[in-house]
Formats: sequence, structure tokens, C-alpha cells
Amino acid sequence: MSVFTENFLWGGAVAANQCEGAWNVDGKGVSTSDVCTGGSHTKSKRITRTMEPDTFYPSREAIDFYHRYKEDIALFAEMGFKVFRFSIAWARIFPTGMEAEPNEAGLEFYDKVINECLKYNIEPLVTISHYEMPFALTEKYNGWSSRECIDFYVKYAKTLFNRYKGKVKYWLTFNEINAGTMPMGNFLSLGILNEGTTDFNNQVDVPILRFQGLHHQFVASALAVKAGHEIDPQCKIGCMIAHMTTYPLTCNPDDVLKAQQQNQISNLLCGDVHVRGEYPHFMKRYFKENNLEIKMEPGDEAILKEGCVDFYTFSYYMSNCATAKADASISSGNIMGGAKNPYLEASDWGWQIDPKGLRYTLNELYGRYRIPLMVVENGLGAYDTIEEDGTIHDDYRIDYLRKHIVQMGEAIEDGVELMGYTPWGCIDLVSASTGEMAKRYGFIYVEKYDDGSGDLSRRKKKSFDWYQKVIETNGAALD
Repeated sequence: MSVFTENFLWGGAVAANQCEGAWNVDGKGVSTSDVCTGGSHTKSKRITRTMEPDTFYPSREAIDFYHRYKEDIALFAEMGFKVFRFSIAWARIFPTGMEAEPNEAGLEFYDKVINECLKYNIEPLVTISHYEMPFALTEKYNGWSSRECIDFYVKYAKTLFNRYKGKVKYWLTFNEINAGTMPMGNFLSLGILNEGTTDFNNQVDVPILRFQGLHHQFVASALAVKAGHEIDPQCKIGCMIAHMTTYPLTCNPDDVLKAQQQNQISNLLCGDVHVRGEYPHFMKRYFKENNLEIKMEPGDEAILKEGCVDFYTFSYYMSNCATAKADASISSGNIMGGAKNPYLEASDWGWQIDPKGLRYTLNELYGRYRIPLMVVENGLGAYDTIEEDGTIHDDYRIDYLRKHIVQMGEAIEDGVELMGYTPWGCIDLVSASTGEMAKRYGFIYVEKYDDGSGDLSRRKKKSFDWYQKVIETNGAALD
């Protein structure tokens, strides 16, 4: 028998900037993703302030979901999806972010995507802002470092709530909002492009801009939650955190404190503001010791209290270890690195695989917040090989997902209220961090490669049939 509830939301997740393409179609404006070039396993993508000739910008075509959404959603329905998490491209609705009226063609596109989902009884789970914004807002205001972006975002969010009222029950305000606590999160999550920057991974960090930008996003999210509830009282609005589960490398108290402090800044800051409606106690000392003074306008604290989320969602790919030792061996990971855990294996990209860490994380989060949780990103980025007969035997992906689903079941038996599960990249798409296609996550293979070649045809991997069975049995059949 399955431990998952009868209404458990099984599905998958994508993002507009990594799958849609059609970057200049039907009135869409230039987004921050449209000026990011391709990279590789060892070289991150670059940011260009102007469009460079003979340069590959992978998000401009991506996997062309814009023109193939019917085919893709039909495949999701064949797998049995109960929910499909996708994002809306802000620049498709407000091309510069500053228009008085929205772009009707952009709204109509999402009408069609949402209606296609509902045709198959798939609930849309919509992320309002997923690692992109109109590039004009970066150019004019340096993104979220300026308070002006709050009003632009709230107008955009209200437009969506009004347009899709009664059709979209579940919303997320910002994707992995806590990326703004990390230097490498400047551009993707905040649209901050510091002067002279050409490489996403090598920005000259200006911490006050990041944390001020994060505060502006907190206020914008709270205002959007309040507006969404007023426009459509039936909808549920959640947050989304990149959970950076961190253990102390050893039982040395210095390592234990280091892990606690890292967890506080990386995870709990954003969770507490979203769920509890206030900055946590430890931020006062952090701001003081780092010479950071966040400018809050009168009324901001009340806004945060009034705009608490209904549910908490997060991404979980790996865990990290923290240590006070300066010479510890470092492992790469989702947004931030950490000391290598000698008890764990790693993916081709160095992300340490820790299924039991997901159970631990679910228990920690539910114990702290006591609101419904949802794992909205989890998966294995790997190299996939097409066999001579056209099949793709991704047993490594099945093994990864199976072990994580088992641990979700354990967490449910522990008493955690878990709403659903949407593995990341249910169809192959462009990597957010590098612009690669080689780093594949999907149940569906897309004929597209790092140099931009490929006919974009779709084919099922072995994991497609496996996940179909998982959903059909509500998580009871995992072999």
C-alpha cells in the first residue's frame, strides 16, 4: 500500500527561460536570459550587455516549448501527471516591465498552455518569476536592487491573477528566492548586473545590493500574496526555496556552529520571512557584523506580516557539509559548494547524492513551519546515450528518483504533510547555470545539443515508463 495521500500531486517541473524559446515572438521583450550565452561543463555562461553576432544564446530557442506545448503536455498526460509546474516569462507579458498595458499575445499563449493542462486534468502550478525578468529593468534600475521593481512586479502578478482566476489554483511568487543570499545569485535571481560584469560566476559582489534586492523581493512577494488572495480567494500561493541542506563535516563544535549559521542564512532567512512574516532573530547580528544596513520603508514590516504564504515549496538536489577548516576539500553543488561528504557519491557534475537528506530536510522544515510542503525540484543531471535501437536506458536516473521517493514516504510516515512532487526537468531543457543541453534531467529526450544543433524531436527514456508506473500506483510500485 502507498503512504502517499489519494490527492498527492505527482508531476514535473520546467521554467520558461529554459524551455520556451520564441524569444522575440508575438511581442515578447528581451529577458535577462536572452542575453546569456552558452557554456559548458567547465565554463559558465556569460552575460552580454549587447547582442553579440555569431554568439550562441541557448534560451532563445531552448527546446521550443512555445510551439510544441501540445505535444509535450500530451506526453506529460501519458505519464499521468496530476500537476505541471511551469513559469511565465515576465517579458512575454510586459516586454520591458514598464508598460501600462500587458501584451495580449503573451497572455493568450498561457491561456492555451493552461487550457491544455486542464484538458488532461493536470493542475497548473505557476511560478510568477523564475530566474528572469525584462532586461530593460536591469538596464534602467539594475534589477531588484531598486525599489521601483516592486510595483512593476505586483502589477505583473495582479495581471496574472485576474487573467487566470479559477483556472490556476497554485502559484509560487519567486523561484529559489534565497539565491539572492549568495554572490553567484546576483544575476539569475535578482537581475543585478554590476558594472564591468561579463561572467555570471565572477561578478564583483556587492552584498548590500543583494540583500537590499532580496528585501524588495520579500515585499513584492507579500504584496502579491495579499493581492492574489483578494482577487481569487480559492487560490493557494507559496514560496520556493533552494534548500541547501547542510551538515557539520565533523562533530567539532566549530563545524556544528558553522553549519548552523550557514543554514540560517541560506535557508531559514527566506523561509521565516515568507512563512512567519518577519526577519529572524539572527539577521540582526549578521547585518551588523557584515556592515549591512537594509533600507526599509515605513509599512514594510506590516506588509510582510500580511503576506505570508499558504504552503512551502523547495528544490532538493544534494546536501552540503560545512567546516571551519580552511583547507577542506570542496564539492560543487546547487548555487553553492561545500566540503565533500566522504559517505556520499556524486553526479557527473559533482553534486553529492543524498536521498536520506531529503527526509531529514522535510522533517526539519515541517517541524519549523507546520504548513504543507512540496518538493518542486529534484532530479539527476546526467549524460544520456541513445542506443543503436533508439532507446535510452537511464537506470541511473531511475535509481536516484526511486531513492528520493522512498525517503519522501518515510517523511510522510514521520508525520510530514507533503502535497506533491515535481521532479526537475521532466523534459530535457537548457541548464540554468551553464546553458548546456548535455546536462539532461528529463523523462523525455530532446534532440538538441550544446552547439544549438538538433531537430528538437522528442523520445521517451526508460524513466518515462517507470515514472508512469509510479504515478499509476501512487508511489507504491518503485521497482
